[in-house]
Amino acid sequence: MHIPHRMQFLQHLAQTSPEPLLLEIESAQGHYLYGSSGKKYLDLISGISVSSFGHQHPHIIQAAEKQLHRHMHIMVYGELVQSAQTEFATALTSRLGALDTCYFTNSGSEAIEGAMKLAKRYTGKHGFVAQTQAYHGSTQGPLSLMSNEYFSDAYKPLLPDIVFIEQNSISDIENLPSETAAVVIELVQAEKGCYPSTVEFVHALRDWCTANRTLLIIDENQTGMGRTGTLFAFEQYEVMPDILVCGKALGGGMPLGAFLAPGHIMSVLSVQPVLGHITTFGGHPVSCATGLAALELYTHNYDVKHKEQLFRQRLVHPFIREVRGSGLLLAVELDSDSRCKNVIKKCLEYGLFTDWFLFAPQCLRIAPPLSITIDEIEQACGIILRVLNEEFI
Repeated sequence: MHIPHRMQFLQHLAQTSPEPLLLEIESAQGHYLYGSSGKKYLDLISGISVSSFGHQHPHIIQAAEKQLHRHMHIMVYGELVQSAQTEFATALTSRLGALDTCYFTNSGSEAIEGAMKLAKRYTGKHGFVAQTQAYHGSTQGPLSLMSNEYFSDAYKPLLPDIVFIEQNSISDIENLPSETAAVVIELVQAEKGCYPSTVEFVHALRDWCTANRTLLIIDENQTGMGRTGTLFAFEQYEVMPDILVCGKALGGGMPLGAFLAPGHIMSVLSVQPVLGHITTFGGHPVSCATGLAALELYTHNYDVKHKEQLFRQRLVHPFIREVRGSGLLLAVELDSDSRCKNVIKKCLEYGLFTDWFLFAPQCLRIAPPLSITIDEIEQACGIILRVLNEEFI
């Protein structure tokens, strides 16, 4: 007896909420997802900023297939010279100046964990500073950096000595404890609803960290790899982190994260103790091969800032309070959580796949593939406005 996939999903996959979307996807191609009934959906969220060039991009698929025929996993990270890892690390660090050493992980959350360990080991300090309403992952280190106790209370005790500051509040910086190992920030607070940091705030943090022998960790899991118009958002701030964290789009659609730092900082993980940070599958060769292929695609001009302006110009409606963000990481704030939920469901009926934000359920998420076309932007905005007009009646 055949059990429907939906039933198998509910019975045998751990659930993360009482109300999953339950949209059954059979395939994906280009900028579209295809349901089991054959219906297609324009993908406006790219797997939460992962699939920057849509689905099944031939250059990325070719890189995966080539590596599959060479080898998959052969040894834990850091022991054998594997060309897929070394070529990607070399290409990535060549674009990052002093950040010349890369530690590959499986995900962005793991990269945050590694960056936190590195900061403690290098500075000899133990405290951390994070922003309120920031999201860095859901494992216990990143969860400790989350101010929203609704998501963290059930898992306490977490890491101690965490101090929270408000984004763009320079006055909060003045009284930070000197025993801080690292300040961890997002340049665009994505799950808060895409609030960009000011240049003045970021430079003030950089100056404080330098003066207090504290490391500045910039989390670019969502903003990295071209999402805001430059390869990394920190380039637009003319500031250099001590540790850069990236994930999501890094693997070109395959699971991959990384934290990067200057070699003299990263070197402390290899002594006292040896194997100070280890991972079995981090830097999987197929993920590194697809990551390198994706990095090669980022050299093309996708007119991200122009596409951002098109979304901003088109998405005007009485129910839309604001469109915020940077590049193709945007939040469309509606007048209520319930309105946003209804719009997401109705957009699906018209073939548009979008989502909300963890700390901003009143906001629609706009994070399409960077390669989305002008016609597809018009199509997406037209559907959103049509649905809002139906709500308006």
